[in-house]
Amino acid sequence: MSELGEYLSSEVVVDYADGLISRREALRRLGLLGVGAAVAVPLLAACEAQRDTTTTPQTAPTPAVTGPAGPSPLPTEPITFPGPNGQLQGRWAAAATPKGSVLVVHENKGLTDHIASIAGRLAAAGWSALAIDLLSEEGGTATFADPAQATAALNAAPPPRFIADLKAGVDELLRRNPGHTVGAMGFCFGGGMVWSLLAAGEPRLRAAVPFYGPFPAGASVSGSPDAAVLGVYAQLDDRVNATRDAARDALSKAGLTFEIVTYPDVNHAFFNDTGQRYNAPAAAQAWAKLTDWFTQYLT
Repeated sequence: MSELGEYLSSEVVVDYADGLISRREALRRLGLLGVGAAVAVPLLAACEAQRDTTTTPQTAPTPAVTGPAGPSPLPTEPITFPGPNGQLQGRWAAAATPKGSVLVVHENKGLTDHIASIAGRLAAAGWSALAIDLLSEEGGTATFADPAQATAALNAAPPPRFIADLKAGVDELLRRNPGHTVGAMGFCFGGGMVWSLLAAGEPRLRAAVPFYGPFPAGASVSGSPDAAVLGVYAQLDDRVNATRDAARDALSKAGLTFEIVTYPDVNHAFFNDTGQRYNAPAAAQAWAKLTDWFTQYLT
């Protein structure tokens, strides 16, 4: 199984372990990712055994929800733009007086309304933003009625294609917002894609904010020398946090400007206000941190 496939499969297992999906749904999702019953059943059984022996489950407290972090989003418009293998799709939000522009990379369910709203929030805060659809070659996220099928389609695509598409997204931001610098941010799968873009070498990036994304094994980020990187992590997200030290070491070795922030008592996907792990106070803090970061490094 590829590194991406292992990550996506582990997300299913963790969702099951945390009680967010049923055993039947976990088996279905693992099957879509190519994990057969001979492997999937023991994986889930191990989760069940661990739950049976754990007296204090590792879960984040549930705060009073105060709504999504950031300002009310500006409207986004569907756009297409040239990619390496045809037209790419995305949602575009233009700031009235842009301070720079940001490429927004979605989670493993594709380009959802939630991710589009983040582009709109960035535009409201002064950065024109493009939320790219990495399922464009499959017809776009909207062609998948089942989010698990969208995840499976991402798993089936060759990872180098994603990097080429992301670079095309940078091209489009520079075309639409000339004279301004470009940053990138992403969540979960998208956070991993931002790390992968840095590792592939993207010298045009001036800022990057990967949210709880896995760092590619053995990667160097020296090919993106001008990117100031804010790595965002969740204290309870042991799975992704296992790559945090490798990310820090790679950033230090490359001599990049960076900061690693780990928010206490929250779990993976704490910024997603449509998800079950949403933590409004932490999301508000993270929004303030990332906008301060972009203010400093994007012009």
